[in-house]
Amino acid sequence: MITTPSVADADRSGCLVLGIGNRLLQDDAAGPLVIDRLAALARPGVRLLDGGTMGLSLLPDIEACDALIVVDAARFGTEPGTVRVFENEAMDAQALGRKQTVHEVALADLLGAAALQDLLPSRRALVAVEPDATALGLSPTPAVRAALPQMVAQVQRLLARLAPEVLA
Repeated sequence: MITTPSVADADRSGCLVLGIGNRLLQDDAAGPLVIDRLAALARPGVRLLDGGTMGLSLLPDIEACDALIVVDAARFGTEPGTVRVFENEAMDAQALGRKQTVHEVALADLLGAAALQDLLPSRRALVAVEPDATALGLSPTPAVRAALPQMVAQVQRLLARLAPEVLA
């Protein structure tokens, strides 16, 4: 698991880039795989976290950031490998939509719990890829593997817009 400084060390004004998904389930690993690729580009003020399938235990991480970018595989009814970005309320709506995996339920719960405590980051986005297969397997399908660079680029664009102070 890749992680940068702990929540105790993190600056509340920083940005958390959270990859969620199960590395053992083919395309479901997209979030953690993007975190792996971003690790070489790490910057002060940006915390990268492979959240795997840790669920509600990630709540303190979300509460400690000022900007949040979640990276995941999610079904939104397009061709496998399609990358979409959902921001703010659109992210919340996507997280509350039809659930395919346990961590999708956990994302909705995380956002809801943070909102209940008035600690939901006002700047938040979901970078999602439409999966092709989430069966047992250690490698993503060709469609999702080909989409990983686009997901990394979307995260970088979001960082420039949602957390410009960390890129200065």
